[in-house]
Amino acid sequence: MQSTLKQLAQQDCDLLIVGGGINGAGIARDAVGRGLRVILCEQHDLAQHTSSASTKLIHGGLRYLEYFEFKLVRKSLQEREVLLRAAPHIMWPLRFVMPHDAGQRPAWVIRAGLFLYDHLAHREFLPASEGVSLRKHVAGVPLKGNYRKGFVYSDGWVDDARLVVLNALDASEHGAKILTRTKCMEVRQQGQGWRATLDSEQYGRIEVSARAIVNAAGPWTAQFANAASGAKNTHGLRLIKGSHIIVPCLFDHPYAYIFQNPDKRIIFAIPYQDDFTLIGTTDLEYTGDPGQVKISDDEVGYLCQMANRYFIKQIAAGDVVWSYSGVRPLLDDSALNASAVTRDYLLECDENNPPFLNVWGGKITTYRKLAEEALAMLLPRLGLHAPEWTSTAPLPGGDLQQAGALVASYDFERFSTEFCTRYSWLPKKIAQRYARCYGSRASRMLGTAQKISDLGEELAPGIYEQEARYLFAVEWARSAEDILWRRTKCGLYCQPQQVARLQEWLMTQQ
Repeated sequence: MQSTLKQLAQQDCDLLIVGGGINGAGIARDAVGRGLRVILCEQHDLAQHTSSASTKLIHGGLRYLEYFEFKLVRKSLQEREVLLRAAPHIMWPLRFVMPHDAGQRPAWVIRAGLFLYDHLAHREFLPASEGVSLRKHVAGVPLKGNYRKGFVYSDGWVDDARLVVLNALDASEHGAKILTRTKCMEVRQQGQGWRATLDSEQYGRIEVSARAIVNAAGPWTAQFANAASGAKNTHGLRLIKGSHIIVPCLFDHPYAYIFQNPDKRIIFAIPYQDDFTLIGTTDLEYTGDPGQVKISDDEVGYLCQMANRYFIKQIAAGDVVWSYSGVRPLLDDSALNASAVTRDYLLECDENNPPFLNVWGGKITTYRKLAEEALAMLLPRLGLHAPEWTSTAPLPGGDLQQAGALVASYDFERFSTEFCTRYSWLPKKIAQRYARCYGSRASRMLGTAQKISDLGEELAPGIYEQEARYLFAVEWARSAEDILWRRTKCGLYCQPQQVARLQEWLMTQQ
């Protein structure tokens, strides 16, 4: 530890990134891949806040068309297939069903919107939208009888927290230093660069010199920008709280739903972890501590009520097996309605001082483009030039091979079947989860194990020592929460005593 501390304290870097959410991790990956020396610090765990609290969609944002956000929707749709190809183990296509009734927009308006959604960007393998009869379509079975027709369109699903971890892992393997549980306490201008004081749980106080700083602190962006001595801040954020609930399966088919509600908002109902349905999200102004956001009883009631409007099977608060909330740091565009606040982003870099780049707003689907644009702003200021590279580079575990070629998202099942056959001694459900979580790196995680007893103690349902050791050593997991809710979703099956056992085991590794 002392050796690492000394090295960190004495080594300069080109880029210090503050914030370990999707934007910070994406910028770190892009920057180090272009030859920059990068340090990323995150005050908590990677993706602990906003970036693990999304609706977990890679999508253009169909409802943004209503607010004429055509540029944002086009950019998002262009990224959709790029991302689906980069990590087909944690991202995959999903078909969405939109039931229609007479009280909503006319059917021709919805058809026109979906036609535009289909054609704003090139689609290589996602099918186009179509109208369906819910009396005949499998997705109509769980719905109330008054919903007779609907529309089906394509978007994508993502394990959001793992997407962040994989970007950070790729950055680390290219040479970046990823410091979790390390808070940036102070930033001050020093000559032609910056000096930052970091406070790490593991290493204590660290002084870092950087030629440029990226403020990707999510909900804390404005606070950090205002506190940085010598930095300039001309924009603000609106913090919008979004909450989701998880309930036992409401349907047994692979389609998801998008529901239009009387208050003009929409919610999604999405297949989740095989045994559950995810329902969300809310949109509420938030003024509290972003690190302490929680779902309210009113939000639970609202989501249950909206789902009950459509599904035959009715749900109540007592059916909720898990819930999560996050604060979206959206660029303040003075919109009156929280749902109408733009999901686009703005990058702001002071032209007079050493580079200090503020990342305002954004959405998970456009994180890679955001990183490219950030580097386009920073590289000239640093006197550097390096080409873009991330659009064709798979994320760790995403380099799935089939007959000598990279597979597309829709071919993942072939990889999963081959993996389950190769490791037939694993329980099938666990083998399938390993394939999903780790992709081509699942074999690396398993190491030399040849039978279930080689994996060690089962610390929590489906979590053996072998996997926990890998997550600790390779993916920065330090707590039971890190493993059970961000690196995996096995917390859905855990009892308190099992969580305690996993936490006890992790303490022996530190």
